[in-house]
Order: sequence, then C-alpha cells, then structure tokens
Amino acid sequence: TLQHLGTVPAMGREEVDILCRRAAEAQKKWSRTTYAQRRMVLRTIQQYILSHQEDICRVCARDSGKPKVDALLGEVMTTCEKIRCINQNGQEWLQRSYRPVGPMMIHKTAYVEYVPYGVLGVIAPWNYPFHNMLNHVISGLFSGNAVVSKVSEYTSWSAAYFTRIVKAALEVNGHDSDVVQTLTGLGECGQALVQSSYVDKIIFTGSPGVGRKVMSGCAPYLKPCVLELGGKDPMVFCDDVRLDDVVPWAMRGCFQNCGQNCCGVERLFVYESVLSKFLSAIVPKVEALRQGVPNAVCGNDGNVDCGAMIMPAQLDIIEVLVRDAVEKGAKLHCGGKRNSSLNGQFFEPTVLSGITSDMRISKEEVFGPVMCIITVPNDSDDECIRLVNDCDFGLGASVYSSSQKRAVKIGSAIRSGMVTINDFGVNYLIQSLPFGGVKESGFGRFAGPEGLRACCLERSVVVDRIPGVKTSIPSPINYPIKAKQGLTFGMGLMNMMYSESLFSKLAAIVQLIKNS
Repeated sequence: TLQHLGTVPAMGREEVDILCRRAAEAQKKWSRTTYAQRRMVLRTIQQYILSHQEDICRVCARDSGKPKVDALLGEVMTTCEKIRCINQNGQEWLQRSYRPVGPMMIHKTAYVEYVPYGVLGVIAPWNYPFHNMLNHVISGLFSGNAVVSKVSEYTSWSAAYFTRIVKAALEVNGHDSDVVQTLTGLGECGQALVQSSYVDKIIFTGSPGVGRKVMSGCAPYLKPCVLELGGKDPMVFCDDVRLDDVVPWAMRGCFQNCGQNCCGVERLFVYESVLSKFLSAIVPKVEALRQGVPNAVCGNDGNVDCGAMIMPAQLDIIEVLVRDAVEKGAKLHCGGKRNSSLNGQFFEPTVLSGITSDMRISKEEVFGPVMCIITVPNDSDDECIRLVNDCDFGLGASVYSSSQKRAVKIGSAIRSGMVTINDFGVNYLIQSLPFGGVKESGFGRFAGPEGLRACCLERSVVVDRIPGVKTSIPSPINYPIKAKQGLTFGMGLMNMMYSESLFSKLAAIVQLIKNS
C-alpha cells in the first residue's frame, strides 16, 4: 500500500552468526525439556493469539496488504490449528518406532528414535508473514530444536511483534528465549544463515530460482534442506458440477490473499459444456470485488475483498504474463491492468479464458489476482488429465464432480503432492497431513508426522531383547579365520536362514554342526 511502517536492520554475516550461536547454546538445554513443557509453551502462544486475533490480523494487513479476513483465515486459523494438532499428536509422532528384526537377530530389539537436529534455519516468504514464521517455530520447538528464521525483506516490519510473542511465551514458562531468533536483511543475510556452522538444517519456502541457490549453498556443507517452491495448482470443474456450488470456491482459490498463495488456484480447468454458464456466473462476481487498502487508515474504510501486491516486481510479472496471453488469443473479461484509481501496488482482479499451452501464463507462476480459465474439450477426463499434467509444477490440485469416484480417479492421475476432492485448501487445516510437492514445487515435507520427524535426525538403535543373551561370533568366522571352514560355515548359515526348501534348511544345520 506504499505506507511507511518503519525500518529494520539489514543484518550481515557477523550478526547472523552471533544469533545462530546463541540459539545453538540455548538449544542444548531446550532439548532436555519434556513434551509437557513444550506443550505449555505452545499453549501460551495459542492463548495469546486467541486474545489478540484482531491485532495480529491488523499487523498482517499493514505489512502485507491483505484484507484482515484473509489474515484470519490464512494466518491465524492455520497457526492455531498447527498448535492444536502438534500438541495433541506430536509426542506420539516422535515416539520410538520399533522395527522387525528377522530370525537371525531374534535376540535383539530394534527401533528408530527421533533426535533433534539442533538449529533449524528457516527462510520464510512474504505472502503470510505471521504463519510462515510461526509454522516452523511450532514444529521446531516441539521437536526439541532451536529455530532461527530469516523473514522476507518485504514483510520484516511485523517480525519484531511476532517474535516477541514467542519469546514471551518461552520466558513466562521459565525457558531461555534465545532458542528462537529472527533475522532481517537481504540476500547476504539468507546466505549467511545457510552457511552458518551453527545451523544444522535449512527449511526454505519461495521460488524455484532462489530454491536452487539455497540448495547450492547447502551443498558444500552437506547440509540437508527442505524446499517448498510454490505451484501452478489446477482446479478442475467437471461437466456434472453444480455451478452455484463451485463458483465460490473458484473465487476463494484465485483471489484469497490477492492470489499470492503457494497452493492458490493458478489454472482453472472448466469442461466445455459448462464453460459458457460458468463465465456468465463468475465474471460479474470478479468485477464486483472491492479492492483497496485493507485497514481503516489514511482515509480508507478497510472494507475490501482484494488487497495489494506485496512485492513491487510482481506487478511487472503479472502485466507481462497477461499481455502475452491476450496477444496469443486469450480473452480478457475484466481487469488485466494495474488499478490506477488506487495509490499503491494494486492489480485489478482479472479473468482470462481461452488459455492455451503456448501462453507463458499457462506455465509460469502468476502469484496474483488472475483467474486463468482453460477449456477441457469434449468434456474428456483423459484430455483434462493430460492438460493438467502438462506443467513443471506439482504442489496441489482440486477436482470437483458430482461423482466422487470420478473425481478421485482424475485426482489420482494428477502428478502432485496433494489432491483435494470437491473442496479447496482444506488439506492445510488437516495438519496431520504432510505439505509439499514434486517437480518444480520442490521436495521434503512439513506438517504431519512426516514434517515433524523431518525436524529430527532419524537414529537407528539396536539393544539386547533378553538380558544376558548377546550376539557371539562363531569360531569358524572369528579371527584368525580358517578360510575353508569359515566359508563352508557361512554358506551353511545362509542356507539355513534363507533357503525356501525345508530339506535344504535341515542339510544346512548339519553343515553348521560339522563346521562349528
């Protein structure tokens, strides 16, 4: 909205390393806390959030230009559900995982334990400043880690307030608040975080281009990373849908947070026989969207449906993609340009139909308030699947049909990390599910047991099952080895354990006895 909010320090390598070292020192004690203590810290954060919902929404709106309702749904609600889910299920997800041992090791007990990595370095994007920071703080703290977050330079103002919430929750419960740190700065700051010897794993959310740089930065240190790199998510409306039911979801999928969603709807596939009616229903609704400054400040009333673009360069990207589509034959129904009636980074809510695969907008991430409609010819499910998969991204997908069986069949053929049937976005409110994608959408997961365990080193442990019963080395294969006898004994052991023939097993036992 181009309103001046304040300044934050652009941290350099030395400052980053100091804060990472503080986090690493605090983590040593934090890793010894009980799950009950960790739950109490998260409950304290939850209680503060519930008591200050409007404050948090207002701060999010000021820093990122989103309407307060979008902040409530996308920032506050998702964070509270994350806390609820982790507090209820996290301890179970991090319990030892016992594994079968096989007949040769029948006297052993084997399990995997989940050990905190140490310090998690988080590079958070700008589209959801509250949730994108708290998201990894919640899972990181619960799994016994310290968390150092580098927030986006486009939404740094709010980070101080959000960090104070977490640090206060730690302090009032008697813990060292240095276990959570927040970094502000530019590319140098993020690079220093990746390269810090105190940081054990990197979690990055952002563009594929920057994600490749992060992975390249981790490579010399063999530092593991999780990359969530956005998407080009499809929403499919089959010919048997009830338009009154699906139109609201098309609006929500395309225009929530002004289209600045990793898993927002970037491609809307509408079957040919219902396309005309769909356009007649959707275009007036998009034209009626109110756009402006989302808070009641500087003469604005704050009653808006669609806010501003967070990153200035994104306006240029959207303009280029829309222009390219129109020049190649797409039909522009409304919008398609900057909102000249407003002072700020506003792009009008836009509807394009007739999108084809030769248009850049069908392949490249828009990340703005643009509904791109692709016709599914002849109402063909097979052609729909082909069109959907003709894309380098693979984060999420939504499929709508009056036949759930049909929708599931289409969804199962889509190459993506997540699929929602007859709904949109609700998978993120089921925090027991892992979140992440494939192809250009990155790798690794957060949320669910998979995401929580990804905050940990998976350590394999073997112990004696029965006291006093231990593994011994038979004399034929103990040093110094008698080559012929040792080899014969070893082959007999192999046959006894792995032969499918009972006769061979019995012969092997005799062979073992003779060579013992």
